[in-house]
Amino acid sequence: STLSVGFDHLALDEIKKRGIRVGYTPDVLTDATAELSVALLLSVCRRLPEAAEQVKSGGWTTWKPLWMCGYGLSDSTVGIIGLGRIGQAVARRLKPFGVRKFLYTGSGPKPESAAEFGAEFVPLDRLAEESDFVVVTCALTPATQGMCNKDFFSRMKKTSVFVNTSRGAVVNQEDLYDALVSGQIAAAGLDVTTPEPLPTDHPLLSLKNCVILPHIGSATYATRSTMAVLAANNLLAGLRGEPMPHELKL
Repeated sequence: STLSVGFDHLALDEIKKRGIRVGYTPDVLTDATAELSVALLLSVCRRLPEAAEQVKSGGWTTWKPLWMCGYGLSDSTVGIIGLGRIGQAVARRLKPFGVRKFLYTGSGPKPESAAEFGAEFVPLDRLAEESDFVVVTCALTPATQGMCNKDFFSRMKKTSVFVNTSRGAVVNQEDLYDALVSGQIAAAGLDVTTPEPLPTDHPLLSLKNCVILPHIGSATYATRSTMAVLAANNLLAGLRGEPMPHELKL
């Protein structure tokens, strides 16, 4: 029984081989993770950590028209990589900000899910090229590992913001660092990294235009409590040989 929706940390081949059942905790952390994704996006695009630091360090002086300017969501294009439960919940929360257009990519079109936001299914390249904000909410699979790489970032606008709240390995961090340093993209926000925890001397942590959080997507008291109960109930059902409330179908 794992206290998570992700299962990339499990040795699935070995688990399958041994006929071990797996319980996990999907659905219950969708809202908390979507909230955190939006909070991280806003923090990055409006440069909140950087601005707060300027207040503490004495950088806040006389009024300057372009000081601490960032990028707004109004009339923007948001690209979502992985329009699953969390991706949809992110789009639902971003829509009232006045986003003009939603694009999404994934293993295939999801017309029913996309209809709520008028989201258009596009190839990854086009999503990179047209989005002002890119939010990654897909699962880590062989197909998604390292998909946000040099080629991807080189297609993004110089004014665009990249946010990842899925899994660290979806991103090539060296390529992201280069894109941020060179001004290829404007800024990035990560709640997930490779490895975790990220070493304190990692190059990404030296950048003002990169906000990194310690994988706190589902970290609300209510959500973690619900996850714990579900994980325990999965385990108890498994021990009794009963159907689990949430069993991973291997």
